[in-house]
Order: sequence, then structure tokens, then C-alpha cells
Amino acid sequence: MKLSLKNLLPLSMVLIIAACKKDHNNNPPNNNTTPDLQQVTDGLISPVALVEPPDGSKRLFIVDQAGKIWIVQSDGTRSATPFIDLSSKIVALNPGYDERGLLGLAFHPDFKTNGKFYLFYTAPPRAGGPQPGASWSSLTRISQFTAAGGANTADPATEKVILEADHPQSNHNGGTIAFGPDGFLYISIGDGGNADDIGPGHVTDWYGTNAGGNGQDLYANLLGNILRIDVNSGSPYSIPADNPFVASSTAQKEIYAYGFRNPYRFSFDMGGSHQLFAGDAGQSLYEEIDLVTKGGNYGWNVREGAHCFSTDNDKQERTSCPTTDSAGKPLIDPIIELVNAANPKGGGVAVTIVGGNVYRGTQLPSYQGRYIFGIFSQDGKTNAKLYVADAANSGMWPYTELKPKSFPTDLGMYVKSIGQDQSGEIYVMTSMQQGPSGATGKVYKLIGTK
Repeated sequence: MKLSLKNLLPLSMVLIIAACKKDHNNNPPNNNTTPDLQQVTDGLISPVALVEPPDGSKRLFIVDQAGKIWIVQSDGTRSATPFIDLSSKIVALNPGYDERGLLGLAFHPDFKTNGKFYLFYTAPPRAGGPQPGASWSSLTRISQFTAAGGANTADPATEKVILEADHPQSNHNGGTIAFGPDGFLYISIGDGGNADDIGPGHVTDWYGTNAGGNGQDLYANLLGNILRIDVNSGSPYSIPADNPFVASSTAQKEIYAYGFRNPYRFSFDMGGSHQLFAGDAGQSLYEEIDLVTKGGNYGWNVREGAHCFSTDNDKQERTSCPTTDSAGKPLIDPIIELVNAANPKGGGVAVTIVGGNVYRGTQLPSYQGRYIFGIFSQDGKTNAKLYVADAANSGMWPYTELKPKSFPTDLGMYVKSIGQDQSGEIYVMTSMQQGPSGATGKVYKLIGTK
């Protein structure tokens, strides 16, 4: 998605219940590291997340933006009915392109015994708006649901609302929720939407040159941040004692890191030191992957990638800008930067970046410990690509294009998301449509081939 997803378009609610009969978890390891994509399932509308629950069932839960979650069983067949259907609870979507909908899923670490799982979705807006005469676009909602142990269906009536945030524009919704290695729930929310941080819902911040923006504000709302909360205590949650602004009397205490535009997809490394990676969609010049640390400021809208951003002309970098914020905290540069297709300097390769995962599987041994990510499209067409990056001790990480054997030029589709199972294998979610419509959505597994 032009996550800013600013160029995506939504779709009809037709679903084809077709399933691939290949065992998605029991493929034998292949020491030949030539990658390929193996179809897992198809007939989806707009698949935007994939999660395997920590219950040993080896089921894959696929989030469809249009409001349903589908299960691919361990034998490769897809359940005929959705695990849960929230299509009546989400805001009405534009089939040509929309960044709202059902966007994220996280299973409680003790899901096997407590049945708790959490969803990120955009509900219809509440009354009122960010300023007189303006209405909210939607309501970001994080809710807890409960399913019986091993069940293939869950009742929407078990919903317990955990957190809500009014969203002023229709884009930059973020959408990832995940439990970190510390047991806390992390949530990404975009900066409120609209290009250049203009329009109702963008507050004044410390950097007056760019006329404000939610990414650099810690006080007025939860927008433009990655949040961290404790759902195991409090009502409906509590703030972890070591959150960076827990002692502040004015800052939003849920904030874990800030300065983001649209951190649509983030993930924790399953191995190593369990680092947190976030893909943040740029405006018109640069796309970025950030290595996120507690209390970090990632620069938007002072900087786009590692460059000075201008709200006056988003196609031209400012000649200078601050390197620290008003509290003296450094504006942290990304570890990976891609040139946006709209960059007038040329050499653009991406419409929007799609954050991925560190590979920890067995199918591709030579990819072990390497970060795999993608782009929604190169230029707004069905020509997405995948990339693989290697860690660097300092500065930008080097990356190369990952070319699946069956897709040597490009994928011939839009990449909507990237996911990972409990074994560390990686999956790619695609569609032939920019928005949530049609039934061309597919899920592929990244495998090794001979």
C-alpha cells in the first residue's frame, strides 16, 4: 500500500474459498539457497497480515483488510468459514484504494491456555472532529477477543476494547500489533494522514519551519508513534514502568518511540537480540526501514529518511534542518533507505516500502539472520519486488534484490504485507488490486529450491 499508502485503491467483498493443498509448515529444509515463492492460498480480497498462534497447531491466520480472518490449517487447506468476521464493525472502505480496515492481529503469548487475541481495526468515526467544521475519518481501535482452545472460530461478541484513538484523515493508519519479547503489546499508529502534514488533525510542534505535525508531538495525541502497553494488568491496560515518558506529567505515556509518518509494518527479530524493525512510508522522496529503540525519535516530519524534508515543496529537500529535537534527542536515521519513484533526482525504485522480518527459518540457510522486506510497487503498477539486507556495524545496511526463481523480473503483483510463522519462515501477501476489492489476494511462502 502507499502506506502512506497514498496511492492504493479498494475492492468488492467477493471471496473465493480456494486452498492450496501443500503443507506450509512441514516442507523439508533445502540447503540450496535459491529462493522461490510457493502459493499457500488465494481468493482473498486484500491480505495484510499473517500470524501463527503460539499453540503448536501450526495454523496460519490471515488477516483480510475487508474485515475477515481466514485460517490455513497445517495440512494446507483453508477453513470454509472465517475465524472471525468484523466486516460490520469496520469503517466503510473505498474499493479503489484505502488504508483503513482490519489491519493487525496479535496472539497473547499464553493464547494456548487463555484464548486471548488482539485486533487492530478502524471503526466508523465518533462524533466531532479535529477542529470545528471537520469530521474524524475513523476510529483506530485495539480490542481483545477470546477463542476457545484450538477453536477455528471466534465470537465477535467477546470483544473488549483496549485502546481507541480518533484518526483525522483516511490514510497513515499504521496497523501492526505484536507482543514483544518483554510480554508487552506494541502498536504502530501513523501520523494522521494527508500529504505534507497539512489539513485538520495535525497539531503544532516544536519545528515551526515545517508547520507542525503529529510525529514530533508527544502531548496532543497518540499519532505518529509506536506504542507499548501492558494488557496483563490495569483496566483496560497499564503503562510499563520503563516506558520512556512514564514520569512525564504532560506526554502520552503509551509512547515507546516517535517521529514516524506511517509505520505500517514492524516486527521483532525472533533470534539474536530481538531487535525491533519498522518500515516507515515516506512522502515523495525516500522510503525507510528503522531499527527502533525505546524513546527514539525517528525524525518525521523534520526529516524524510536521512534527508531534510520540506512541507513547502515535498519534491525538494531543504538545504538544512535540525539533527536533534527540542529536548536534545537525536533524530535517528534509518538503517535502510530506498529512493521513492516520485523523487525528481531519478533512480526511484519504490512507491511505498513494506516492512518485513529477519529470516530465522530453515528453508533458506544462507538467508539466516538477514532482513527481508518489500515494496508495494515500483511505480504504481503490479510490479512489486522483494529485497534482503545485511546488518552493518554503522551507517546504512547494504541490501540487494531478492529474486524468486519463478519471478525473475518482478512479482507481477502488489505486495500488501510480509509475515512470519513460528518456525521463522517468511510469507508474502499480494494482490492484483491496489485497494480492498476483487478476489485476487494470494499468500506465498518463501522457500528454497534446487
